[in-house]
Amino acid sequence: MIDFRSDTVTQPCQQMRLLMCNAQVGDDVYGDDPTVNELEQWAAKRHGFAASLFVSSGTQANLLGILSHCERGDEYLCGQNAHNYRYEAGGAAVLGSVQPQPIENEPDGSLCFSKLASAIKPDDSHFARTRLLSLENTIGGKVLSLEYMAQARAFANKHHLALHLDGARVYNAAVALNVDITDISQHFDSMTVCLSKGLGAPIGSLLLGDEVFIKKARRLRKMLGGAMRQAGILAAAGYYALTHNVSRLSEDHENAQYLAYQLNTLPGFSTENYPVHTNIVLADIDENIDIFTVSAALKEQGIVITPGYQGMRFVTHKDVTRDDIDTLINAMSKLLS
Repeated sequence: MIDFRSDTVTQPCQQMRLLMCNAQVGDDVYGDDPTVNELEQWAAKRHGFAASLFVSSGTQANLLGILSHCERGDEYLCGQNAHNYRYEAGGAAVLGSVQPQPIENEPDGSLCFSKLASAIKPDDSHFARTRLLSLENTIGGKVLSLEYMAQARAFANKHHLALHLDGARVYNAAVALNVDITDISQHFDSMTVCLSKGLGAPIGSLLLGDEVFIKKARRLRKMLGGAMRQAGILAAAGYYALTHNVSRLSEDHENAQYLAYQLNTLPGFSTENYPVHTNIVLADIDENIDIFTVSAALKEQGIVITPGYQGMRFVTHKDVTRDDIDTLINAMSKLLS
């Protein structure tokens, strides 16, 4: 199966599987799983934070981050396209009574600081209390610049807000910017790192922050049913992902560029409105193309895509090769002819 739906579909390599099988484990709820402890301590130091927490998913990591910064009746600022606003089932509002205040994303994925400032609520009992600004990097495959993140830090300081980064694909951003991860993380009070997307682990994310913040998040993780027992089997995969699979992300970016170029050779497909920055390729399609029929036909040939009514998203990852892209393009070319 050649799968272009998302980088969440990656399979653990044999070396990762071997490390998982041989991982030393304990009971993480008691704090005595040595592999989890090693991952959390190493990750905190590697990303420039005092502490970190290993959790089951990026959604849980973002939820814990928001709830650890905010109390009931507070609000957080984010983008209209932010994953923790659009695609995480309203968890902060439902489970934490924390109100999201979405701001329209600019074409480059950033948020306008003047619009953000206008959305901050006054100190008045009529309003929710604005406590947090949440950014996402990458967002829709777009990379926020180091300059913008520094400006966001200054904005947060000026308005007495905490600053959180949804870093589900933050290593894609670091590779695209050709910087160390700490050049990004230094600007934030907290951040998440997803281990199960381009980095290739089968499950898990990290939440990073100071010790008081992570202590609160750990308690909330237990409340949400997210505490795990012999989790070292999973943490071993996460450690391998961070130490072996970062540099190869550039291959995914190069393959995405190649895919975008090849898609433009197909009748009715265009990526011209969506510059490719990392591993996500967006394409417009003519309305006369029945992409759902095309998708079904591709699946019969062992190729999986996500059809969309108005456009398409393709994602490259470690299990998609240049030859796989050629196979996709050749199959689509025949179906569209």
